[in-house]
Amino acid sequence: MVIMDIPGPKLRTGPVSPGPSVIKYRPQRDAYGNVIKPASVLLALEGTDTSRSAVYTAVLPLPPEGLEGLSIGDEIRFVDGRGARRSMTVTEQTEGGFIAEAVKTAYVTPDTVLRRRKYGKSRKHGVKICGFAPVENHITLRDGDLITLTPDLNPGRPAEYDDSGNQVSPAAIGCTIPEILDDVKAGEHVWFDDGKIGGIVEGRMAEGLRIRITHTSSAVGKLTSDKGINLPESKLGLPALTPSDIPILKFIAENADIAALSFANTPDDIKSLLDHLRRVGRERLSIVLKIETRRGFENLPAMLLEAMKNPSCGVMIARGDLAVELGFERLAEVQEEILWLCEAAHVPVIWATQVLESLAKQGSPTRAEITDAAMGHRAECVMLNKGPHILEALKALDNILRRMETHQFKKMSMLRELRLAYNFPHE
Repeated sequence: MVIMDIPGPKLRTGPVSPGPSVIKYRPQRDAYGNVIKPASVLLALEGTDTSRSAVYTAVLPLPPEGLEGLSIGDEIRFVDGRGARRSMTVTEQTEGGFIAEAVKTAYVTPDTVLRRRKYGKSRKHGVKICGFAPVENHITLRDGDLITLTPDLNPGRPAEYDDSGNQVSPAAIGCTIPEILDDVKAGEHVWFDDGKIGGIVEGRMAEGLRIRITHTSSAVGKLTSDKGINLPESKLGLPALTPSDIPILKFIAENADIAALSFANTPDDIKSLLDHLRRVGRERLSIVLKIETRRGFENLPAMLLEAMKNPSCGVMIARGDLAVELGFERLAEVQEEILWLCEAAHVPVIWATQVLESLAKQGSPTRAEITDAAMGHRAECVMLNKGPHILEALKALDNILRRMETHQFKKMSMLRELRLAYNFPHE
């Protein structure tokens, strides 16, 4: 059984102005500052695939003349971006180039010139590092800060301050669907990056929405590009099916058993999906409504009535976005109500988002995840995310669900006998 997502409108932050072009490496030190493991630096030929070079502290791409004549034991000297004199020693040759070790922290920039020292003599003409990209930048935000959400994809910028520390201009960042800004009103909440950063719209300016930050998940929030934007209180005029989704839907209709509609918000979204399926000759294709917004939850009864006109339909409780839209403290209640509605409508439910996530990714579950997985027994399907320990997560989920099926069926308790009672002495 193959299920494919119809992406729908992806409201995300735009690009951020790139940071400096710098590569930092440092050795590992103990509590007293002594080096216990030198930094491992790969000196690679420019253009070499270094995607699998995560085992190295840093990768420095060099032109051919930078590696020519290099041998084990050579010392490479340079002045780093701070003006500090640094060196590294070549210790090994690999297929990707040479490995060098360094015992001091360094900041390497495109202007850094590497000079080889061989047999007590330094090379007069050094080489520059080439081909590394700028560091991904971010916008730093704190409670009370202002940020402008602009209707364009110009690179975002951090706030600007004068010499006295007073803010001259607020930070700014664009969004991928600029037309939604007209639907947002003052006083409504805006959430970025899965709820890690939140604020309230203070007003609409010529350059965009002015937002006052009221929440960050840590003392300082870091907003980067391509992060989700949630507007739970705004009535957005966005259809669940965008023009770019139509060719995707055609591919899904030809290759999948189930089409999952992202950001299903209104009965009209369901009508549009069913109409397009009829046009491509797959009117009997099974559909799943992904409930991930406040509007989707509030309109669920009407959407179910529309979806049940299809021969086969289901609902996914997409709890990630739903928690941001409705508030984390209300998610427990809302997922219960969705289960009630779908049970009354005889519509199957997929219990989704971060089920046994720590187990799948790190190999060990949290106690809360075990309880959450057990709650998933009342749905017809549980979705797991990928991870290196996914097989262990599947086995654990199977064990949990098999145990729970004797205690609960959907919303009804089975009231089975309590075997623990037989451990007490009785006559």
